[in-house]
Amino acid sequence: MKGKFVFLIIVLCELSALAQGPSVLAPSGATSPGGPDPTTLPQQLRGVGVDQHLNRQLSLDLNFRDEVGRVVPLKTFFGKRPVVLSLVYYDCPMLCTMVLNGLVRALRTLKFDPGREFELVTVSFDPTETPVLAAAKKDVYLRNYGRAGAANGWHFLTGEESAIRQLTSEVGFRYTYDEKTRQFAHASALIVLTPDGHIARYFYGIEYSGRDLRLGLVEAAAGKIGTAVDQVLLYCFHYDPATGKYGLAALNAVRAGGVLTALAMLCYMCFMFAQDAKKKRVNARGLGVKI
Repeated sequence: MKGKFVFLIIVLCELSALAQGPSVLAPSGATSPGGPDPTTLPQQLRGVGVDQHLNRQLSLDLNFRDEVGRVVPLKTFFGKRPVVLSLVYYDCPMLCTMVLNGLVRALRTLKFDPGREFELVTVSFDPTETPVLAAAKKDVYLRNYGRAGAANGWHFLTGEESAIRQLTSEVGFRYTYDEKTRQFAHASALIVLTPDGHIARYFYGIEYSGRDLRLGLVEAAAGKIGTAVDQVLLYCFHYDPATGKYGLAALNAVRAGGVLTALAMLCYMCFMFAQDAKKKRVNARGLGVKI
């Protein structure tokens, strides 16, 4: 009975969602989160930021090198599963470490496994970095993550300047190099892509919500991963490009609440009718009346 009740809720939510029209990814050029006036920033930070290019197709023929030095096109990591892309540089003294640490904390909350439900691709935007450095960084974060089998699903790449520039341009990731400090100034974000390489979601900062990351992956996979509960949550929570987070869709939540209330009342009434019918049968047998 309980299983049928949950199933009815899901079906009704899905029918309501279909009545609203199909869910689509936001178009390319969606508004990115607000920030300070660029003219008030220090010179080295004025070219730094993330411009959302939602639904843009990546050039999957771009070549990079994996941790063992093999030349691999980006399409190696696409085709079957959604991808979480992180752009860092491995010798970064602070921010990149915080980004990857935040990613690991979010990953630990997920039951999804890299290499099974999704892929993790970390790319260095410093063209001077080598596969040896990438391998060392991968070893650190695999041990930090501690998830069995993650080595097959988390890839640390390096590349040539031209490939890096094209990839970062396509995803809207802007950064600059400061000659004085010999460091990169850059933003912090995770980018979720569909299995065929379209940009689906951006998550900003250095702390990432496990719920948001899970919902982003479920949406990017077109519902091919996750549970029925995830589908209900996606009906009630919508991605907001302005914040890079999932927020409660008030109208849908009210509708879902109304459906739940109506179903609860219907189930209660059915239960009361069944109890009443049972009592009548018992009374009829006591009086010797055939039913």
